[in-house]
Amino acid sequence: MTAQDQGARRSGGRQAQRAERREAILEAAMELIAERGYRRTSLAAVAERAGLTQQGLLHHFPTKELLLVAVLEARDRWDLASSAASAAGSWRTGTLAQLVDYNATRPGIVQTYTVLSADSVTEDHPARAFFESRFRAVREAMAAVLRAEFGETLPGGLTPERAAPLLVAVMDGLQLQWLLDPQDVDMPAAFRDFVALLGRGGD
Repeated sequence: MTAQDQGARRSGGRQAQRAERREAILEAAMELIAERGYRRTSLAAVAERAGLTQQGLLHHFPTKELLLVAVLEARDRWDLASSAASAAGSWRTGTLAQLVDYNATRPGIVQTYTVLSADSVTEDHPARAFFESRFRAVREAMAAVLRAEFGETLPGGLTPERAAPLLVAVMDGLQLQWLLDPQDVDMPAAFRDFVALLGRGGD
């Protein structure tokens, strides 16, 4: 093996280690935010749970605001995929139902998202701009999903753009109810019931 090959291997190993540490930090931050809320989660607490020093954490995320955005992006990676899939016309309400099924297997991440989205309504919250932008993009993506399945007019007479906020509200509202009462609220089944209502319209 040449010196160049050895250097490349060491560089690849360092990159992999850095990625692992970053993921550990994000996981720890998600857990703590879900438990305490964003404002009561300190960088020191995140570092401790991730098994790092605070200085080690700051090497990856120099500020708490940058860490928060990274947590949100980690939770929301599916959104980028959904936008691409919707543009290609490949997403349907059945695909969204599968996403709801998947979310039902990861309550901690869903809880983190729910806590942060609720907190972000305050004007000084560092995630407010993120969620404003996110919800605009999600509404557009949901309108594309509905248009691909129902055309320009849904059975109930709504346009995809008018129905999209309702679809988003159902998904997020069901998450909240499911987190509070998982025994009585079957989130995947309830979402499929809503999709069935969309299909029946006013019948």
